[in-house]
Amino acid sequence: MSATGLDVFDRTLQTTHIWLDDIKEMLGPDRQVAWKVLSVVLRKLRDRLPVELAANLGAQLPLLVRGAYYDQFEPQRQPMKLDRDRFVAEVGSGLSDSRPIDAEEAVRAVFTVLSSHLPQGQIAKVQHALPEPFWPLWQPGGAEAAPPPDQTA
Repeated sequence: MSATGLDVFDRTLQTTHIWLDDIKEMLGPDRQVAWKVLSVVLRKLRDRLPVELAANLGAQLPLLVRGAYYDQFEPQRQPMKLDRDRFVAEVGSGLSDSRPIDAEEAVRAVFTVLSSHLPQGQIAKVQHALPEPFWPLWQPGGAEAAPPPDQTA
């Protein structure tokens, strides 16, 4: 039996819960914090990307997550030129009203979820759009990352 009566809503709820469960495994058991982390990191990432790439990434997200991603979207301000430290600091600021959480770990958790659930070609394009100092954030534990694959191949 359908929980909502609409398959599209049931699918997005199920997928969103899977993503939140993945974040909870990395950051702790609080589902509300996991949602906050996912929302804040995705919006900060979106604002750092060129508009077309941000829209392409948004199209890959589950419907419910996509709503959070586009919340307060101002495409005329993109891409924001933030270095890695400022990006992480802004994530930390966005999470300041939740329980204490390491902003860099939050970024890594969301990037890990994206890498696990979205097409690798899309992830490679997003990685390639970010400066090299961002690349280790895509690796669990901050391991040195190899450069994203060349997009011309």
